[in-house]
Formats: sequence, structure tokens, C-alpha cells
Amino acid sequence: MDEISQFCTLPTAERPFRVAEFDQLFADHLRRAERVDPQTLDLTLDPESLATVEDLTARETECCSFFTFTLSSDADQLRLRITVPPAQTAVLDGLL
Repeated sequence: MDEISQFCTLPTAERPFRVAEFDQLFADHLRRAERVDPQTLDLTLDPESLATVEDLTARETECCSFFTFTLSSDADQLRLRITVPPAQTAVLDGLL
């Protein structure tokens, strides 16, 4: 993740905890991940993860402004689209 260090304002000591939060979210709630294109990742999650996803993506946007998170949902699933600029595609590689 060295490629994002210059763009991320989250203190270095806190980064492993943030990664662990994403790992836990995905372990508990991820149903499907699809790489739409090099800059776009679509995730389908359990709908009960909504509050966690909203909180985590809001905090991530504060420190890594290159992310764009778009949420949509229905009764059966929560969809999270993550997009990044071309220079940050390696970040999506890491998430996937």
C-alpha cells in the first residue's frame, strides 16, 4: 500500500486497524465482488451491514479522498461501488 501513502492522511499507526475493519466487514458480510473495470469495484453485501458500511466509508473518505463510494440497497442486498482515479487502481487490487 505504499502507493497510497502520499495520498492518505490516516496516521500510519492507525492504518492496520482500518485494514482490519475492512477485512472484518468483508469476512462477515461480503456476498460478491466484481471488478467492473480497472477503476471500479462492485461489492454486494448483506443489508444488515449498512450502518457499518456507512460509518467505515465516511471515515475512509475523510483520510483517502481519492475514493468514491456509492451505496444502493434493497431489502435483499446492499451494493457498494468503489471507484478510484487511474493512478490508484492498485488500491482496488488490494481490496479485491
